[in-house]
Formats: sequence, C-alpha cells, structure tokens
Amino acid sequence: MQDETDIQETQEWLDALQAVIRHSGKERAAFLLKQLANRATGAGVQLPAAITTPYRNTIPPSAEKRMPGDLFMERRIRSLIRWNALAMVVRANQSSDNLGGHISSFSSAATLYDVGFNYFFRGDEGEQRGDLIFFQGHSSPGIYARSYLEGRFDEDKLDNFRREVHGNGLSSYPHPWLMPDYWQFPTVSMGLGPIQAIYQAHIMRYLSARGLSPRGDRKVWAFLGDGECDEPETLGAISLAGREQLENLVFVINCNLQRLDGPVRGNGKIVQELEGVFRGAGWNVIKVLWGRLWDPLFEKDEKGLLQKVMDEVVDGEMQNFKANGGAYTREHFFGRYPELKEMVKDMSDEEIMMLNRGGHDPYKVYAAYAEAMASKGRPTVILAQTVKGYGLGAAGEAAMDTHSVKKLDLDALKRFRDRFGIPLSDKELEEVPYYRPAPDSPEIKYMTERRKALGGPVPARRTDCEKLKVPGLDAFSALTKGSGDREISTTMAFVRAISALVKDKNMGKNVVPIVPDEARTFGMEGLFRQLGIYSSQGQKYTPVDHGQIMYYKEDKKGQILEEGINEAGAMSAWMALATAYSNHGVAMVPFYIFYSMFGFQRIGDLAWAAGDMQARGFLIGATAGRTTLNGEGLQHQDGHSHVLASTIPNCKSYDPAFGYELAVILQRGLVEMYEEQKNVYYYVTIENENYVQPEMPQGVEEGIIRGIYKLKSNAKKGAKGKSAKKHVQLIGGGTILREVIAAADILASEFGVTSDIWSLTSAVEAAREGQDVARWNMLHPAEKPRKAWITEQFEGNQSPVIASTDYIRSYVEPLREFIDGDLTVLGTDGFGRSDSREQLRRFFEVDRNYVVIAALNGLAKQGVISAGEVSEAIKKLNIDPEKVNPRIS
Repeated sequence: MQDETDIQETQEWLDALQAVIRHSGKERAAFLLKQLANRATGAGVQLPAAITTPYRNTIPPSAEKRMPGDLFMERRIRSLIRWNALAMVVRANQSSDNLGGHISSFSSAATLYDVGFNYFFRGDEGEQRGDLIFFQGHSSPGIYARSYLEGRFDEDKLDNFRREVHGNGLSSYPHPWLMPDYWQFPTVSMGLGPIQAIYQAHIMRYLSARGLSPRGDRKVWAFLGDGECDEPETLGAISLAGREQLENLVFVINCNLQRLDGPVRGNGKIVQELEGVFRGAGWNVIKVLWGRLWDPLFEKDEKGLLQKVMDEVVDGEMQNFKANGGAYTREHFFGRYPELKEMVKDMSDEEIMMLNRGGHDPYKVYAAYAEAMASKGRPTVILAQTVKGYGLGAAGEAAMDTHSVKKLDLDALKRFRDRFGIPLSDKELEEVPYYRPAPDSPEIKYMTERRKALGGPVPARRTDCEKLKVPGLDAFSALTKGSGDREISTTMAFVRAISALVKDKNMGKNVVPIVPDEARTFGMEGLFRQLGIYSSQGQKYTPVDHGQIMYYKEDKKGQILEEGINEAGAMSAWMALATAYSNHGVAMVPFYIFYSMFGFQRIGDLAWAAGDMQARGFLIGATAGRTTLNGEGLQHQDGHSHVLASTIPNCKSYDPAFGYELAVILQRGLVEMYEEQKNVYYYVTIENENYVQPEMPQGVEEGIIRGIYKLKSNAKKGAKGKSAKKHVQLIGGGTILREVIAAADILASEFGVTSDIWSLTSAVEAAREGQDVARWNMLHPAEKPRKAWITEQFEGNQSPVIASTDYIRSYVEPLREFIDGDLTVLGTDGFGRSDSREQLRRFFEVDRNYVVIAALNGLAKQGVISAGEVSEAIKKLNIDPEKVNPRIS
C-alpha cells in the first residue's frame, strides 16, 4: 500500500465521504463506495485482498441500542455467577481426586453470556421453540453457576462437578448423553460446535421451507474462542452460511487473544484476520473491541493517532498491557506518540488499567446482540475482545498459563471477593463456600423475571416428540421377495427401500436422503425429480439434463440434501436432522449415504458427538468393503469402518449380504428409533457388486438383527458337531458370504467335506451381546448362567469354524470367546489397492479358495484329515504358500 503523498487531497476525499454520510445517509455512502470499487477494478487498480475495518468497534456510540435493564443489578448477579463458578472448580480440586476444571475461559466470557441470558436467549416455554445455543465447552462452570442461582441445582449438585459415576453429577463439559435434560449439544471437541451450528441453522430453514417446523425468528447461537478458529471445521463451512443467507445464525467469538498455551496471533491480529475471512464469506461482522471508558479518548483523538496505535499493536503486546498493568500500558501503548501520552496524563495507572475491553462491557455487548437480532439476509459474527482470566488478577489474568488455573490461594480469593463484591468474610473464604441469595432477594427475583419473559430456563433439552408409525416388513417386499433372475447390488436394494419409504403416507415426508456429492454413483439420481434437491434459492437455471427423466432438479421445498464434496458438512446436516426430535419437536429420518471409507475414518469425531447428543437416524456406508469397489484403490477401499463404528456405544452397525437382510435391518431400526424412541443410530454398509438377491427364508429375522443366523447346510442330519466327520462351520459376512457359499460347494464336491453356512450380519452386535452376557454371568455367579445368541448357535460344536469378511480380522475376532469350536478368521488386513474383485479377494486371502484351505487346515488340526491332504489342496487351488503377507505389503 502506498504511503501518504498528498495530505490535502486525502482530506478532501474524506470530507466528501463525511458529507455524503451526513446529508444522504450511510446506505448512500456504501453505494458510492461500491461503485468506486467497481470502477477501480475496471481500471486495473489492485484493491486490498481482505476487507477489514479499523481496529475499533463496528457500532459507533451514537448508533448503539441502549440496554433497557438494571446495569447494577446485573453486575451483582454476574459477580455471584463468577464467584460460584470459581468456587465449584476450586472445591473440586481441594480433594485428593484433583478433578480439574477451567476458570479462565468463562471469566473472559461471563458478560457475553450474561447479556444473552438476560435479554436474548429464548427458552422452550414460549409460543415457539427456543433458541439453539452452542455453549463453549470450557465455560461450563459458569453456566452451572447461573443454574445454581436460578435454583435448578443445589450445592450437592455443584459439589458433584466432574463426579458422574454415582449419578447426580455435573459433566465436565456440555454432554447431552450425561445430562439429557440440560445440554443441547456437545461442544468441547473444538471446531465441531461451529460447523454443527451452521448446519443446524441450515436445517432449521430446510424444515421451515418444507412446512415441517416453522422457523419464526429462532436463532442458533454459537459461542467459540478465537483460538478455536484454527480448527478447519470452525471456518470450513462459513461460506455455506453466507451463501444460504442464514440470518438465523449468530457466532459470538470470544477474542481473548489466547489459546491454551499462549497468544493466538502473537505477531498479528486475530480479530482483523477473522473479520476479513467472515466478510469475504458474506457475513455481517460486528467488532466489539473497546468498552465505554475508551469512548472519550476516541473523541479526543482528532489526529487519529490512537486509532493508528490500535491498528499497529500486535496481539502479543495486547496481552502484555493487561498482564503488566497501567504503568506499562502508559509507556508502551500511549507512549508511542507524545500526543497520546499527553492525552492520558491526568489518568492514574489504575484508571488506565481499568480501560475496559468491549467483551466486558454489557452496554457494548447488548448493542452488538441487538444489531445481530435485527440483521436480515446474512449470518452475523460478533468478534468480542476480552481478557482471558478476567478478574483473577495476579493469579492468572492474561497470563500464559491462565487456561490451566484451577486453584487459588486465600489471598487470591480475597482479591477476587473484593473486586466483585461477594458478601463473604475472611473466615468464610477459607471454605470457599457457594453463595446464593434468598429466593425472594432482588437478585433472584430479577433473574427469574428475565428468564420467564424469555421463555424459561436455558440451557434445557426437550425430548417430547410424537412417535412415527413405521411400516411393516411387507412394505419392503421388493427386497424380501428377491430379485428373481436379475442381478442387483445391495446399493440398488437400498435405493428401492428408500423409494418405498418416501412414498409411505405416514412417514414419507420425514425421510431425508443426504449425500455429499455421489448420488449418481449410488444410483440415486431417480430420486432427483421425484423428491427434488433442497435449495434455499430454488433453481435459477435450466439443467443440462433437463430433457432426461431423471434430471437434476433443485427446489426450495426439495427433500434431498446434496451438500457438495463435504463429508463433515453432510454429517453435520445429518446430525441436525437426527436430533430434530429434540430441537424441533419433529422426528426426522435422515439417511446419510457416503463412501464407507469416507465415513467414520473422516468424520469420526462428529460420529462420536452424534452418539453424545443422542442422534437417531441411519448412516449408510456405500461401496463398502475392502474388495467390493474394484479399480479405485487404497484411499477408497474400506476394511475397517465397522471396527470404528463399534467404538461408539449407541451406534449399531450391520453388514448385510442380501436385500432381505437389509430390509429387516432398516425396518427394525425404524421401529427402535421412531416407535420405541431409543437413543441409538444405525450404521449399515451396502455394496456395489451385482448378484442375484434371493428371497428371504422363513424365520431368519431374529438372527439377522442379533448378528448371525444359519443360512443353509449341506450336511446330513446329525452330522453337526461330530469331530469324526468331515464337517465344518462356515461364516461369511456381507459380500464375502457368496465366496463362503462357493467354498462350501468346493469342499463338498472336491474334498467330501460338509458344512453349515452362516450369514454374519453384524459381528459388532453379536459380540456386544456376548460381552453383556459374560458380564452378567460374572456378577451373578450363584445364578443360572445366561447364554448369548451366538453362543446358543454354536453350542456343543466341535467342528472347525471359519469366518471370512471383507473387513480386517479385528472386526470378527471379538466373537472368538463366544463360539464353541476352533475359530479361524480371515480378513482384509492391510492397505487397499486397485484390481478386479476376484484378484483383490485372492490377494487378501478371503476368497473361496482360502476359505477351503482354512477349513481343511482346521480338520487337519483335529486329525480328521492329514496335513498332506491340506498341502495337496493348496497346490490344487494354485495357492502360493510363500506369497507376501497382504497386511505388510
């Protein structure tokens, strides 16, 4: 940028701008500036890369909406909340358990929350549903402290902060699973709250556009830290919010300029950086940097020197000003220019130290929130400058280690008490007691009245929702009757199931197919015209395939969500719909369909959060398995998603081989989640390999759901379990079941070995039940032992058991302890690669030939056949015993 070369000309331009503002208004000035920018661009003038404004408040004092409440009453309340939050953490760390906790984050954000609670956050007891609020995870003690003053918690509850094992505890951070009537969203895994908030606002508009849940003027509030903005998920979807004009979304970024270990941008200015990023994404940006005590100084700053210093000083030095006191600030901030030092000559060091930052000034914060509420056509981000550890003084205010402060000595407690006017004696301080005024005190009455006017307590989570009437299994007859002579994949079977569901008169409108950007890959383009793809703007163009039956149709009331090449965004949309029963009072049935390799591996943290927030819906891992997606290679082939899914306690995962298995699983999931209203969600893998889908045998439904059932047997009656006979148990999962069936034929025709064939629909669910039963038996030694389903199926078996799936061995290994018989597990351990399905299955040693060799080897171990016979079979099947191990190749 060029330095100043003509002061007079510059002043004339500035005077002209000021005249336009004065006589024609700010909108006219903005229009003219835009026209100038357009003309400059046309003339080849290079404009600044990012649009930022001077380092001062966006809203000038003259335009601030005045806060209508009792400032002094609210300060007393805020001080009591600060004290109780501090006391809770300190008391939790006075015991030998040393439970931890955080003080500094809330201390910097207390005013930001307080103004929201008093004037803006609406509860669920009003005429419409309340706001959705993503509280910053590390601020949870302050939220609990407010609930304590409101009478929602007692002292015993606060003393159970981070003590949850025996019940009646307060979770360390916002966790709906642990506090299901309180927290709406889990947020402490940083970055996940912001992206979820964006998609909650997105889905709120989607539901309203489809007439399922009116949006009204509800808001989605997301509170986050400036350091959290370094997480890719935090800023990764802000362009969606700008593009969709999500005026129902408000980000409040607590810019205390510190991460966990030090400055966010010690050598730069994080507020300016974020302003440019959000402005560029189409957001309404409101900076709340300086409190009222700065206003007189800005008025005196006729030469703009104060503004110049504000713009020049980096964040690392900003931290020093609060940490080192007023004398330091006088010398190193105001002392940069003699005129500025002269400006504050009559101010004491204490007065300079008390020059407040905007995030601690309730008037400034109120003005920003009011502006955000009135903003139309754009999401709003409020960049509020605060001090981390505000109020802690020498114990941690603006210190590098302030994030870790969890204990204060008596002197520090006294200083905190005196600063915030807490009515406790020196003697009382020794116990670090909680303090709550009487129920009829002015403070408690004021709080109660404010929350009553705003629709009740916050945070609060509702679970009341009408049950959906789920269709019976006969609604999926296209799957249960088989495909005849036609070969189709389980992916196509799934599309048939979805087509049946969306036509159901009771729940069809509640079904939401979600894809990142792979609908055509999954064969779902037939739904485009039938359901439409949701777009807040409709369709302003004629698609190139408009002449086709299955053309790309965008619609303001579209039912499908196609979220672009964005797994995290699509997952966040799914989470918003999967919790709509709680947040909107309407049960939605979201199906998020994705490449299984790009599911849990890429969005595992979000999937974990979905379990925490008690999501209900279906995740569909398409083109699943290590060898089904031939030709695509290492980064596309999934051999472990079910292992990852198994780590989430309330995620039920299935790997069906046939369409009828898929139908049974989907129908049971619908009943469990939408009739029984259980807090589980389903992960189901489907493949793109075409084969004949058989008709459903009788009586297999229970086994499908419990994880395993006998498909068929080619043994003579009574042969099972006879070790003297050449008989084996063959288990196949998903698409590899067909290889197992083929292996059974080879064993019978070539080697005279009979077999029972089992379909493994879920090693995860079968193992979980076995583990639960084992636990019960361990704790009830005097009672008759229980038996797991899988144990009953193999009870008394003496034959070798061979299990082969398209997943790594770890998927099946947990079944070993529940199966009678010697179990051999074949799996696709190692990296995927490109080739045909036949070659891949042979390479990973899960195909029919390896199943045969594993079965014969098992018989050899039992002495039923000789080792030489196994060696001959290896030669006969053209297997190289010295072949490289696929796990390490």
